[in-house]
Amino acid sequence: MFSSFMTNAWVIGTIVAIIAGVIGFFVTLQKAPFDAHAIPMSSFAGAAAATWLGINQLYGLALFAVLGITIITLLRRTTRHEVATALTLVTLLGTGALCLSMTRAYAQAVFGLMFGDILGVSNEQILPVLILGGMAIIIVGLLYRPLLLMGVSPELSFARGVQTNTVSLLFLTALAIATIVALPVVGALLVFSLMITPPASARLLTHRPLIALVLSIIIALITLWCSIALSYITNWPIGFYVDALGAGIYILARTGRGIALIFFKDRQLPSSKQR
Repeated sequence: MFSSFMTNAWVIGTIVAIIAGVIGFFVTLQKAPFDAHAIPMSSFAGAAAATWLGINQLYGLALFAVLGITIITLLRRTTRHEVATALTLVTLLGTGALCLSMTRAYAQAVFGLMFGDILGVSNEQILPVLILGGMAIIIVGLLYRPLLLMGVSPELSFARGVQTNTVSLLFLTALAIATIVALPVVGALLVFSLMITPPASARLLTHRPLIALVLSIIIALITLWCSIALSYITNWPIGFYVDALGAGIYILARTGRGIALIFFKDRQLPSSKQR
């Protein structure tokens, strides 16, 4: 499990989990899970095009991530947010399917792009992932207060003069960078799972934003570390464990929250009767 060929998997998995935990917290706060699904799938189209052309997939990921953000931003000026995101998703996903149909490495490309290949990460990939992930976290860090305010009360953020369009564009940029980092490792489908379930579980456990952010990172790390270990032991796909463990943790958090609410409600009843 800790042999030399697994070292890169543990390192890159840790980096991706931290990035997903941070970005995902603000994705759930902004109620933008559809964006977190659409941008990875749009980037998948870029990687598919790069595979077809025989160039580095990172270039395709970056180009189509930027293209996806641009189209979503332009369409949102004239139509509803979810419609703009959906139109962008289906257009670029169709483009990716076309590109994959024209490459000889069709089956391998689909599997690698959709589900990732964390065990195939090379030493040369670690530094770019670290740099790009750091950029995404820095962007979100600079936007922490505006994003928090927009997530809690959009009306109040507007009243306080927050440039919501600019902040949203920069946040989408950070999400796209995180996608570029995570997609080759966990795949287009699992980026969504890793960015949504840990933050959603964390927000069930506390209402304090900073604590929830830290918990989101911790849960994402636990999910990915356990997934790597279980995948190594059982030889089952890592994606199965990422989804299963993420869902399991969320169910436990939801159940624990429900029990806690019932417990504290019952404890308050005698005092209310005494009054």
